[in-house]
Amino acid sequence: MKQFMNDRETLVTEAIDGLLRTAGGRLARLDGYPHIKVVVRTDWDRAKVALVSGGGSGHEPSHAGFVGQGMLTAAVCGDVFASPSVDAVLAGILAVTGKAGCLLIVKNYTGDRLNFGLAAERARAFGLKVAMVIVDDDVALPDLPQARGVAGTLFVHKIAGALAEAGADLDTIAAAAQGVIKGAISIGMSLDTCTVPGSPKEDRIGQGKAELGLGIHGEAGVEQVDFSGARAAIQMVAARLAPHMGKGDHVALLNNLGSTTPLEMSLLAEELARSPIAPQIKALIGPAPLMTSLDMHGFSLSLLPLDEDRARLLAAPVAPMPGPAACPWGRWRCGPCPTGWRRSSLCLRPIRRGGR
Repeated sequence: MKQFMNDRETLVTEAIDGLLRTAGGRLARLDGYPHIKVVVRTDWDRAKVALVSGGGSGHEPSHAGFVGQGMLTAAVCGDVFASPSVDAVLAGILAVTGKAGCLLIVKNYTGDRLNFGLAAERARAFGLKVAMVIVDDDVALPDLPQARGVAGTLFVHKIAGALAEAGADLDTIAAAAQGVIKGAISIGMSLDTCTVPGSPKEDRIGQGKAELGLGIHGEAGVEQVDFSGARAAIQMVAARLAPHMGKGDHVALLNNLGSTTPLEMSLLAEELARSPIAPQIKALIGPAPLMTSLDMHGFSLSLLPLDEDRARLLAAPVAPMPGPAACPWGRWRCGPCPTGWRRSSLCLRPIRRGGR
């Protein structure tokens, strides 16, 4: 498959350089390319708690795209779908952590847990305060011993980031992050698998089928289902999430997994507004590509119980890149047509005096 890339070996480093070039001087990278690929804030105040996240590349804008005011302090980038090394994670921690300490936000994959965990131990040996939380929001595979971390991770980034920006201490931020992890749930659906650069495309989803619950690295989902349109897709995803929701208000994150068009994503948002779980959704993040899987033609839906504190933190400002802000969820309004116009079955047309 044709892709806009030069070389598989330099794809990630060149993409990071492009991100930095367009960030207006607000982001930088550490020395050590290509082994150490760490994006950091240039305006960071080390008196505050640092937030470090990351993992394999291919999920852009996560995670480097969310480094900035009100979100991450540093992102440690691995190669495509590959965990960053212990040395790279440690370099990121040491670069941004002061006396206030550091929180590592890690998705629940073996390589990430291992490498971020070992780096945390080494950083503590240097005398730094380091806490780590592991996100496991995917509810697609209930029998999986360790649930995967997917787009619900962004709830943790946003809420912990807002607290860190406001000057909260490490214990407070870690406790809030752990509370978000406990409440966040996610599931995805796709019409096709992703294309890993330099590798042949896996063609396992047949014509007329969609895969429910597949992972953000293209891992197989819980089942392949008949695909009959956006309405049925949202209804199916909502039905899988509903048993995990509880009775209160929620914020939803509608995530584009890569190549779903904006037109399709807007339609999915409309179907979500008509779904059985819509009355419990009081705010919406997206629809937007927030944690992608390269070019996967799919979407994911994440939910988090919402209270006043979380609503305030989710609405806090972020920079330099537009972050996942929660917008009020409600009915749209239909304004009156301009004077002198009327609706027809096909278009709006002027009403002429003296007849049609």
